[in-house]
Amino acid sequence: MSETGSGGALEGIRVVEMGQLIAGPFCGQLLGDMGAEIVKLEPPVTGDQMRNWGQGDKPSWWRVIARNKYSVAVDLRSEEGQVLARELIAKADILIENFRPGTLEKWNLDPAELRKTNPGLIIVRVSGYGQTGPYSARAGFGGIGEAMGGWRGIVGYPDLPPARMGVSIGDTLAATYGCMGALAALHHRGRTGEGQIVDSALYEAVLQVMESTVSDYSASGTKRRRTGSTLPGIAPSNVYPCKDGEYLIGANQDGVFARLAAAMGRPELASDENYATHRARGARQAELDALIGEWTATMTIAELEAKMVEAGVPAGRVYDAEDMLADPHFAARDALVTVADAEFGEVTMQGVFPKLSATPGSVRRPAPLTVGQDGAEVLKRWLGREA
Repeated sequence: MSETGSGGALEGIRVVEMGQLIAGPFCGQLLGDMGAEIVKLEPPVTGDQMRNWGQGDKPSWWRVIARNKYSVAVDLRSEEGQVLARELIAKADILIENFRPGTLEKWNLDPAELRKTNPGLIIVRVSGYGQTGPYSARAGFGGIGEAMGGWRGIVGYPDLPPARMGVSIGDTLAATYGCMGALAALHHRGRTGEGQIVDSALYEAVLQVMESTVSDYSASGTKRRRTGSTLPGIAPSNVYPCKDGEYLIGANQDGVFARLAAAMGRPELASDENYATHRARGARQAELDALIGEWTATMTIAELEAKMVEAGVPAGRVYDAEDMLADPHFAARDALVTVADAEFGEVTMQGVFPKLSATPGSVRRPAPLTVGQDGAEVLKRWLGREA
């Protein structure tokens, strides 16, 4: 059992994280947010490359992805480092890694051998293409998984090359599915005492959220294409111009569209055969967007938002980080939290989600500032010996 007293749902669960960059560490972040004790094994001196990632003069991404973690410096390429890793893994409930398949085996950390020593061990293995199949040995980053899984091909405008979403969605999806698999495996272990392997592939994590793209093609030969800010046949749902910016309105349901039409002072649109039904609106999507855009362009964002709130139409501003920091709803729900930091003084970042009523997660400790700073503490608490 952990002695850190997290109070979260996973208090008492020990995790060894061996991954680098995004996919493995984000899985560790999620488990740590829910109360697990995360011991991150970092390469000596250099540490995880995420320490240098992010934007601005002083990148802060590490502060988010390494929160709630303890850093232990371990050279996994050396025999001494491999021995220490095996000792720590023997005391763990979950091991996370996102190296290319075969790397653990090359480092004398074969999962089958690790589970002989620790039969209840759950090993989350995040990789580009999975642990099996003809592509498994290939190098794979999140963007490659997004392309193969179908995401990149439908993001952007039809007359331009595929666009990037703006965040590393392939990595974080694979990490999230890895976390979900670990939680399911913990439930299974609670019934049987048996651990298992969680195999989370980047391209499959992306594929899982691709809605009906495959089934539409299988059933009717239809391929979804890049369509910019709209989804063909789903209207109105778009970003519309205002005097001082853009505003997103989603009124693509008959009753909601009727409320939008009334707010526009055009209630007759809801019964007009050109717009009355889902299919009719979808067939005249561009025409309808232009009509709505002419109306929204006469107002400021604040004026339009007031009308949408009053009418009960799903709508919202297109936020950036500055907007989030100023929004009272974010503050009321602790969607953003401020964490003390030895270098920055404090850093504000996203909070812990989802929110559990009985065992809420939390940011209990800041990201480790230096590589290996917690080695002595972890060795004493986990292995009962001095560093």
